[in-house]
Amino acid sequence: MRSIGAGRTGRPTTRATEGMVATPHYLASVAGLRVLQEGGNAVDAAVAANAVLNVVYPNQCSLGGDAFFLIWEPSEERLLALNGSGRAPAQASPEAVRAAGCTTMPQRGAWAVTVPGTVDAWAAALARCGSRPLGELLRPAIEYAERGFVVTPLLSEAIADTAEVLRAQAAAYRQFLPQGRPPRPGERLVQPDLARSLRLLAEHGPDAFYRGPIGEAIVATVRSARGVLTLDDLAEHRSTWVEPISTTYRGLELVELPPNTHGVTALEMANIMEGYEVADLGWGSAELLHRMVEAKKLAFADRDRYVGDPDFVQVPLDRLLDKRYAEELRRRIDPERALSVPSVTWDNDTVYLCAVDREGRAVSLIQSIFQSFGSGLVAEGTGIVLHNRGACFTLDPASPNCLAPGKRPLHTLIPAMLLRDGLPWVVFGSMGGHGQPQIQLQLLANLVDFELGPQAAIEAPRWLSRLEPGDEVETLYLEPGFDVSVGEELERRGHNVRWVRGWDSLMGHAQMIRIDREHGVLEGAADPRAEGYALGW
Repeated sequence: MRSIGAGRTGRPTTRATEGMVATPHYLASVAGLRVLQEGGNAVDAAVAANAVLNVVYPNQCSLGGDAFFLIWEPSEERLLALNGSGRAPAQASPEAVRAAGCTTMPQRGAWAVTVPGTVDAWAAALARCGSRPLGELLRPAIEYAERGFVVTPLLSEAIADTAEVLRAQAAAYRQFLPQGRPPRPGERLVQPDLARSLRLLAEHGPDAFYRGPIGEAIVATVRSARGVLTLDDLAEHRSTWVEPISTTYRGLELVELPPNTHGVTALEMANIMEGYEVADLGWGSAELLHRMVEAKKLAFADRDRYVGDPDFVQVPLDRLLDKRYAEELRRRIDPERALSVPSVTWDNDTVYLCAVDREGRAVSLIQSIFQSFGSGLVAEGTGIVLHNRGACFTLDPASPNCLAPGKRPLHTLIPAMLLRDGLPWVVFGSMGGHGQPQIQLQLLANLVDFELGPQAAIEAPRWLSRLEPGDEVETLYLEPGFDVSVGEELERRGHNVRWVRGWDSLMGHAQMIRIDREHGVLEGAADPRAEGYALGW
């Protein structure tokens, strides 16, 4: 087992006293930091940074996606949760999908497009907790869309990997393959249509998106691709303030968004692992990894069985979060043999960011278009990539996540906070779809059980368990840094182990800010698996 927590990390933990932003792209971190330095608060900074990410990471997020917030608001002395996910169109149903010639829920294209919730979520968060107008916060994003930005290796690779999808639609082809090929690292990507859309938002607010020219272009694009989204679907959308859900872990409170997200899955996994002496099992040991993976399998099985839009299905949260139920699940874990409990998994492209200001306001924000470049559709004339979150629905009437008109799909997006004595201690999260609860569990153990600092906790090697298409047994992916003998022992226990390259994006892009109240210091960390930094002042 390699030693962790000793010596230098790949990059230092960022420390500051006045404010901090951590994002997966350095341009977004700079934009958020400038907002803080100019007197804006953490919500303002998060929205500005998120808008820049919509420009520089169009494969992962877009105005055409969904967003979720956790906000510690000092003026209310409470933690707020905002569900900014959109619903299925009013004309969407399993029967309509089958009538269109599909036997399963489409993964790309017009049928996978649900109402985008991001723009309304930004407006709702700013109206309640922000201090700057949306138009002001969009200026950096407008500049990068209008004048262009330097393409990074991750974006170049993502465009190359999705080039076949992008070539299938003229608007996507023009925007992301401007020379007939993916832009290379170091080249500039200019998005004039997106710049115009951002300017419309800056001048006219969300109405331009949900009731104006942007919405009209979105609907026209979806319907030209034989989808059923309407202007009424867009106009009726509203984000929802919801009550966060939580559990305790070694005297701390871990907080997540409720369903339709799978935040309950992360909490259930934490409850199961709390019953073990994690530190005694040893970081990176086969004993620890085996138990964590088995906890994941059991919690994900419950997710697939119970979790959906609470407006349509009854989710038994009290039982799923009961410590006694966690004990029942723990007894099902054989310390020597892997369970065969496959779960639904998806690929996912998402951005996670966090911000804290001098007043103690803390923001945990996650936004996504689901898979890389979402539906593969760019709304004509807008530069906006439309997400494919509807791909998370099923056509199975027995599933809690069966498609229905006006229903929100099961969501993989889960921003998190860890509270100590009722106040934010760690603001954290990660992209990674089905991997998000798994990554959060590992970060939790690294911070709490192994007492690592934020950057070391993020840089530590990770595992990820997922069911690949066509497989009957889940694959357990391991990053370098775990002993080879650990992989061999996990194979002996029945896990299908596969090694990946170090700091692989498959393992997510995590960000974190820890609040040291005793010394008045913020400690930030950003994932080297992405291209971001934690910046403070």
